[in-house]
Amino acid sequence: MPREHLDLLLNDRRQVYTRHGGVPLPSDLGDGLAAHLPNASFPDQPFQVSAKFRCDNKDRLIDIGLAQIAKGRDAIKDMTELMRIAQKRYGHLYNCTPGA
Repeated sequence: MPREHLDLLLNDRRQVYTRHGGVPLPSDLGDGLAAHLPNASFPDQPFQVSAKFRCDNKDRLIDIGLAQIAKGRDAIKDMTELMRIAQKRYGHLYNCTPGA
């Protein structure tokens, strides 16, 4: 997918996430946010995290949606860690190094 397309997708998500108090991801995960979107277009998965990151020389985008987070858990922290796991797994599956 062309970089411009990924930028448009992420910018669209950034606008929605920001309206709902989205939190930027740590820079080592690329450019992305995590948010709780209770009234968004995905009512069955209100916990969302998206990140555009590099894997070797290619830009990639991962979106993760969750239906719920266990009571008492920090949803943003948990989604951030899930994104970290997803990027590492992506790198393993596609033989590339996330963040590079």
